[in-house]
Amino acid sequence: MSQKLFQPARIGDIEVANRVVMAPLTRSRADEAAGDVPGSPMNIEYYRQRSNAGLIISEGTQVSPVGKGYMATPGIYSDAQVEGWKPITQAVHDAGSKIVAQIWHVGRVTHQSLTGGVQPIAPSAVTAKVVAYTHEGKVEAPEPRALAIDEIKDIVEEYRRGAANAIRAGFDGIELHGANGYLIDQFLRDGANKRTDEYGGSIENRARFALEVVDAVVAEIGAGRVGIRLSPVTPANDLADSNPQAVFGYLIEELNKRNIAFIHFIEGATGGPRDVPGFDFAWARKTFKGTYIANNGYTREMAIDAVESGAADAVAFGRAYIANPDLVQRLKLNAPLNTPNPQTFYVPGEAGYIDYPTLEQAA
Repeated sequence: MSQKLFQPARIGDIEVANRVVMAPLTRSRADEAAGDVPGSPMNIEYYRQRSNAGLIISEGTQVSPVGKGYMATPGIYSDAQVEGWKPITQAVHDAGSKIVAQIWHVGRVTHQSLTGGVQPIAPSAVTAKVVAYTHEGKVEAPEPRALAIDEIKDIVEEYRRGAANAIRAGFDGIELHGANGYLIDQFLRDGANKRTDEYGGSIENRARFALEVVDAVVAEIGAGRVGIRLSPVTPANDLADSNPQAVFGYLIEELNKRNIAFIHFIEGATGGPRDVPGFDFAWARKTFKGTYIANNGYTREMAIDAVESGAADAVAFGRAYIANPDLVQRLKLNAPLNTPNPQTFYVPGEAGYIDYPTLEQAA
């Protein structure tokens, strides 16, 4: 194919076969009883099927038990979890793709029944007006406990350990989840961060936690294997900021100094409208020296145009990858796409997970 979208590229230190990225997708199919361990045969098959992507970003993978916000999501903090990820990363590599682990801590967006009875933590004791999905059904997220300074240092260390474990598990790098109202985002945005110490108030202070986490994982695995996901204007998980251009503009300038591999931008509202005011993504594209991965509602035509025009280096697809394991082939041929079934996004089992047909199977 002549389109650049389907041509090889380099994302930091990672060589990829094309510029189509599989976005991180929570699927809630880890072995919760065993300690949030991935690596079942269906987990391996799910990632193997989708290894036509140039780069796969794994589902959100918590760096500690307290960082868990959803049922049956995998972790990256125990030896059993590391061992569980190994056959997944091996299957992806055998199929010719690359995979990075999205490591996250959900902060206040959870409930005690998901964190082993521990009260959720956050920059400040500001409750998110969201519901948590637990084994007892939907429950309102409780008021979180504001972190003490020494605890913040401990969480930075959890991210560092998560990055080290990801490399041990065979991942090609990591993506820090700094988007969608989770812990890094909670520190960045003044809707959740009401601190008056060195981690709150000024833009520099609110960005401190994010940059300390970046510095820790860069020191551990190298800048060329580190990316971050950002969503400057999304209202996801009841989070907002009074001046996103200023805070995320500062953050991007600082990330430039660290030579990280990529920033994965959610342009607009996550899973919603793209034309949300408050942040200039074209400015971010011009300013950031690393790989710019664009995300949010991209069609085939939009993705091809974005990469051809230089508006993005690569484009990430989420829901399309749930229903179309052979998405790159379908995009190349301009073939029809399967429609995802939201009823099976987060339920256990193979249905709606590894049973979507490829073009070959449908023929």
